[in-house]
Amino acid sequence: MNEKLKIVADRIKNAKKLVVLTGAGISKASGIPTFRGKDGLWSKYSPSELATYEAFSKNPKLVWQWYNYRRKIIKEAKPNPAHYALVELEKMFGDNFALITQNIDSLHKRAGNKNVYELHGNIFETKCLICDKIYFDDKIYSDDELPPKCVYCGGKTRPNVVWFGENLDRDILDKAMSLAAQCDVMLVVGTSGMVQPAASLPKITHDIKGVVFEFNTEYSGVSVYAEEVIIGKSEESLPELVKLLK
Repeated sequence: MNEKLKIVADRIKNAKKLVVLTGAGISKASGIPTFRGKDGLWSKYSPSELATYEAFSKNPKLVWQWYNYRRKIIKEAKPNPAHYALVELEKMFGDNFALITQNIDSLHKRAGNKNVYELHGNIFETKCLICDKIYFDDKIYSDDELPPKCVYCGGKTRPNVVWFGENLDRDILDKAMSLAAQCDVMLVVGTSGMVQPAASLPKITHDIKGVVFEFNTEYSGVSVYAEEVIIGKSEESLPELVKLLK
């Protein structure tokens, strides 16, 4: 791993723009289950029952109960060394750093990253289906409060996350694609490379002759675009990378 990390560090030192793409794997060490691993949340619950608008329309209370459960896990979690290593990278690059994440857990922001683009939304935001207001909301609701009423108009609300079958926020996606096309180095951390359109971002960087480096516990759908794949725990490899850069 050390030799590969030196290659990554040397390339980053010469980079003008650095972009990082993260997936659920970076938060696993914080105690947040991944969706697609053998111990992931999807092994216990069916996505078709809990993460579609159709499911919400049919049984909003059940869907909110599940998001309550997830909120509780995430509120108790803390950023791990991988998150803090990315904060250090942002300090090094300033405005020439951007972090694109598929995660809805807010751990990057809690760790201290500023320039964060949340492709799939944020579990601590609520959206009203009547007035369209989106607002911060980290409350763990009792069952008789579900679904929560909008604090602005009293309408029915949903978690402000992207469900299966829904489009990503166009502005955020366009920005992510633009960043992928502009950077000369992209680090991809803890993603399966199975979920589009996020999985296409490393290909964009690769195709415009940027360099992609992957940090993961196993090879993924992104690996084919990576110049180097660092297999291991990101909470160990990313802090080591920062040490090499310093």
